[in-house]
Amino acid sequence: MELSPHLPAPRAELASVGSTYAVQGLGYAVIATSLPTIQARQSLDATMVALLLLGVSLAAAGGSVLADAIAIRRNSKAALLSGLAAQAVGFFMMATAQPAPIYIGAVLLYGVGLGAVDASSAMQGVLVQRGRPRPLLGRFFAAYTLAAIVGAFLMVALVETPAGAGAVLAIVGVVDVLVIVAGWRLLDTGHAARNPGHARDATRIPRWPVFVIGTLILAAFVADSAVSTWSSVYLSGTLHTAAWAAPLGYAAYQIVVLISRLGVDYLVRRTARTVIATSAIVFGGIGFVVIALVPSEAGAIIGFALTGVIAGALVPLSFGAAGDVLPSRSDEIIARVNLFNYAGAILGTVIVGVVADQTGFGFAFLIPLVILVLVLPATRALRKPKVIPLEAPQPG
Repeated sequence: MELSPHLPAPRAELASVGSTYAVQGLGYAVIATSLPTIQARQSLDATMVALLLLGVSLAAAGGSVLADAIAIRRNSKAALLSGLAAQAVGFFMMATAQPAPIYIGAVLLYGVGLGAVDASSAMQGVLVQRGRPRPLLGRFFAAYTLAAIVGAFLMVALVETPAGAGAVLAIVGVVDVLVIVAGWRLLDTGHAARNPGHARDATRIPRWPVFVIGTLILAAFVADSAVSTWSSVYLSGTLHTAAWAAPLGYAAYQIVVLISRLGVDYLVRRTARTVIATSAIVFGGIGFVVIALVPSEAGAIIGFALTGVIAGALVPLSFGAAGDVLPSRSDEIIARVNLFNYAGAILGTVIVGVVADQTGFGFAFLIPLVILVLVLPATRALRKPKVIPLEAPQPG
């Protein structure tokens, strides 16, 4: 099949793609740091919170599959805007006092949007990166992280005011709507590397690279979901910090994730992706050891900060490698790799929560460490393949 080169995206389009990563990070941080408030309002123990978040992860997996289907039939832009719309409705519903069944429905609707945006924003990121001399995924994910830090501190500022967590959720809903309006005009309408006039590439998607890269995504999100879900609960419930201080562990984590993602595009041009990924796993693993062995507010915050290197580096490196497997079908490959995200989220959220109920969080935070050690050999899958240039159209 003849493919035309993908021309570099204009700056406005890059900004629009970056804004979708940012609003995703903002929303996820607000959900994660509002867990203590939700837990108190609904009188939930750690196991019940874990089951609720299991539902979110399953809904997100469905959202990722839905994004894949929409991207194949239309494009990743349509999938991304649909996911953002589902999130916005979910946020507005969660922002107001709702009976339990309606509230749970709103949380699950947010989950569907979460999965759709995770998959389709990565599709857009890989798409607009093509044709440019420098990698962009690290910076896109950095926008996610910077917005997550803003979301964490926004919750710190408003959680104990009369407006409370509901006001923060409503703010995120409004931001979602603004990003949808901008994306309607600016997001890329292409399909992976192919021209709209060409038929869909029938080349079979190789399963082994998808699985191996997927295990790295799984490990990164086990670590990410463990910290995102339980850092505030651990600080407030086990270490008995003040309500305003409970989100600081998550904020410290996101600051290191941000630094890692701002640097990964620079490093990947000078160092092998396998070296960067291995180093990230080692440093992040040390962070989990600190959390488990130093049960103090300072130890927890330092440990959570160190673990930020894992998601900071592994996620953009893995999605970038997924986009290299078969460029002409990268939308579908990214959607499949993204499903490992939710397997990781389930492990990091549910298993850590259930184990914490039985043994305490010290032992529970060693679970991500074990998984990281197991996936170390998979970093070899991040080696860059030999690239066969896309055939350019001939003049005349």
